Amino acid sequence: MKTKMTSHDTLYTAHDSRYTTFVVYRLSFAVYLIILFGSCTKGNEFTIEGYIKNSSEKTLYLENVTTSSIVVLDSVKLGNSGSFRFKRQRPQEPDFYRLRLKRQFINLSIDSTETITVLADTLNFARDYTVEGSYECVKIKELTFLQLAANETYRQLQKRYESKAISLDEYTAEVKEVIDTYKRRAINYIIANPASATAYFALFQQIDGLLIFDPYDRQDSKMYGAVANSWNVYYPNALRTKHLVGLFTNSLIVLRGRKDRVTLQQLDSKQFFDISLPSIQDSEIRFSETCAGKITLLDFTAYESQYSPRHNMGLLKIYRKYDQQGFTIYQVSLDRDKHFWKNAAVNLPWICVNDPQSVYSEIARKYNVSNLPTGFLFGRDGEIIARISDYGDLEKLVATEIHNIINK
Repeated sequence: MKTKMTSHDTLYTAHDSRYTTFVVYRLSFAVYLIILFGSCTKGNEFTIEGYIKNSSEKTLYLENVTTSSIVVLDSVKLGNSGSFRFKRQRPQEPDFYRLRLKRQFINLSIDSTETITVLADTLNFARDYTVEGSYECVKIKELTFLQLAANETYRQLQKRYESKAISLDEYTAEVKEVIDTYKRRAINYIIANPASATAYFALFQQIDGLLIFDPYDRQDSKMYGAVANSWNVYYPNALRTKHLVGLFTNSLIVLRGRKDRVTLQQLDSKQFFDISLPSIQDSEIRFSETCAGKITLLDFTAYESQYSPRHNMGLLKIYRKYDQQGFTIYQVSLDRDKHFWKNAAVNLPWICVNDPQSVYSEIARKYNVSNLPTGFLFGRDGEIIARISDYGDLEKLVATEIHNIINK
């Protein structure tokens, strides 16, 4: 127990010898060094501790979520008490971590020497937990729960669509509503503090592997820009900042159609990559071979949707006007009924292919297609001119590109 010293207290013995004084000063100096270096060590570490119920003999992992991979940092075998403690060197900038128990995760963010306490239950690890000691971790928990709810609704919609309880149009409209609902809520977290770990986390949440905030959507790109600019002010040397600024810059190139466009090969393969799918004659047709030397629309659509006849009539008008000037279309159908698609596509003059994965299409996911129809306009050298969500802009974009080529 510490005792408050008065003016009458002394550090010396009754003999007050020089030796005793020397020893006391040496001890005091040693204590000072222990406190000094102990504080420095503690100041460079963060702690994640807590208790997991019903966890005997389970292994808990601490993982670092980087921009490109998941790195296991530490693990502990939980005993009967279920208690755990991880200590690690604090990051220079905000970074993301997660606690993993089998295939369940708790997302966390660290940006200081804080101590974070997590209380959870093995039976429902990812959903039934509390986190204390970090404002950012509390907000990230709220966003995680929003994302989990969106994913659950999305899976239910998939089941209803597969059982033919809803049409493709209904499925597409309801999926869009799920995504828009998440965005409306998540935007509040971003606007509140664009420089926060929470804002960064909100941008990169996914539904079934698909980014909810699409960097190539005009409105969503503004959110990427807000966070990128803020992180660039506070954390200019962070890898996450460079990744975010690069992604935002690429989105501007596509959306604005600047002269320094990037090509299919230069962009991140997670966003743009080659396609090879069967045509109505069942022969594989590769997109890169189709678009070489031409202005090409890569069009994702579904023929069984109600919008399809009107959509294809609009494309046909543009195609007939510009096909002799080097414009073509590579149209990817996500129709589940292959026979229906073939009958509908047989008289169309452009390349029509079908992805048998339908609404589960890996290709559509890679291109971050969340709404139908969605298109990408490519230049003659494979550069991406624009992402097309409003097809009312398509003819103007094609005409402008042809004009630029003629006047080079």
